[in-house]
Amino acid sequence: MKFKVKDVDLSTGGTLIVILNSEDAKKLDLHGGDRVILKKGKKEIITSVDITHSNKNIKNGQVGLFEEVLDTLKVKKGEIISVNPTHTPASIEIIKNKLDGKILSEKEINILVKDMVENDLTEMELAYFVSACYNEKLNHEEIVAFTKAVLKNGKQINFGRGIMADKHCLGGVPNNRTTMLITPIIASAGLKIAKSSSRSITSAAGTADTMEALAKIAFPLKKIKEIVKRANGCIIWGGAMELAGADNKLIKVRHPLRLDPEGLMLASILAKKASVGSTHVLIDIPIGKTAKIHSKKVAKNLKKKFIELGKTLGMKVQVMITDGSQPIGNGIGPNLEARDILYILKRDERAPKDLEKKSIMMANKLFRLTKTKASAKEILNSKVAYLKMREIIKLQGGKVSINPDNLELGKYTFDVKSTKSGKVSEMNNIKLTKVARIAGSPEDKKAGIYLYKHVKDKVKRGEKLYTIYSSSRDKLEYAKLASKNAIVIK
Repeated sequence: MKFKVKDVDLSTGGTLIVILNSEDAKKLDLHGGDRVILKKGKKEIITSVDITHSNKNIKNGQVGLFEEVLDTLKVKKGEIISVNPTHTPASIEIIKNKLDGKILSEKEINILVKDMVENDLTEMELAYFVSACYNEKLNHEEIVAFTKAVLKNGKQINFGRGIMADKHCLGGVPNNRTTMLITPIIASAGLKIAKSSSRSITSAAGTADTMEALAKIAFPLKKIKEIVKRANGCIIWGGAMELAGADNKLIKVRHPLRLDPEGLMLASILAKKASVGSTHVLIDIPIGKTAKIHSKKVAKNLKKKFIELGKTLGMKVQVMITDGSQPIGNGIGPNLEARDILYILKRDERAPKDLEKKSIMMANKLFRLTKTKASAKEILNSKVAYLKMREIIKLQGGKVSINPDNLELGKYTFDVKSTKSGKVSEMNNIKLTKVARIAGSPEDKKAGIYLYKHVKDKVKRGEKLYTIYSSSRDKLEYAKLASKNAIVIK
């Protein structure tokens, strides 16, 4: 049945929903929450339907589209699309089986992932699957099957034969922007490293957000291959590459639920590594009270599973467990973090030593893993890594002459000062991230916070702990309210 598109000018935050008039819904025998298939040319998606009984909002012959549906279907107000009821996919029964605690076969997992990629499942149905994996953990065989199914049903990029180095951090620690240092160091030594990174979902900045302060991050696969061929490395946004479509859909529903099932996380990370042909991968698991992983026991269990899954996929995986009790580096927010990176690469005295030290350690681990004779510190000190980063920035459409001090910061600022003398005993990663996000980061690249102190540093009463930057006076006021007790002095 054909309908005229109406833009309802509302966003659901991710869920795909359309609105039909009750008369039209009756003709199609649809009820609230039923599934419909929307078609425009060759493009089609499945959504849930809401029904209005008022002709005032959605008239007969109209279909109301939320922003997410407009963007996904690539349609505009006034265009004609078809809306029809759709079948219930076979994967619904498979999700029920997992909810009942059953072990899924390779065939079932393949059907499930195929339906995800082809948009045959609504976000609510995906949420049930995520919940099922949280309660009834995936075993090793299921994780392997899921990883392979994500690879099979997504795009892959082939950089040719030879070593492809890679690294990944489980997250939860502000800044910790090691990727932007390790990539030019590794590439300078002649190894390939095609680093696809994520944008922020709950952090103050993802690696992609920070790199975007210096260069473009979204490219077609052909262009990425060209960049890596010329510079040995790149730092790009993985979301633009559609390499692991099923995983990207699950990430959308995992984060609002605050659920990160172990099996899905393992498959998510290594499927993305395999999709770019990574052969040697270093995984960083920071642990801390306010990091993503809280205990060493959980970290050690993950370490074992990462290595096992890597072997099955033909990768050499090494895992390091690091301190995630506080932010790494000084800046939190895209421009502030990019400034830290450039300070280190340019060997500026203002460079944060903790971020530099961790990046050198990780790069050297990758050198040992790939049996490459090179020294990360020597590459940094000789400024070869800085020149390599300039090359990558240029190839990714950025300004090679970028000066760290020219990166703009929010014009509204507030200094958070210590109310007592003593030592910094604790830094709350979650609270500090929240302050930076309320100030406007990562959407506002100029927003964030700059730290002057870290754990064990001495501090005097009235001394600055950190400065909040924002481009909005109102946002700064809200950020000030959230800044209480983010750093504990004893």
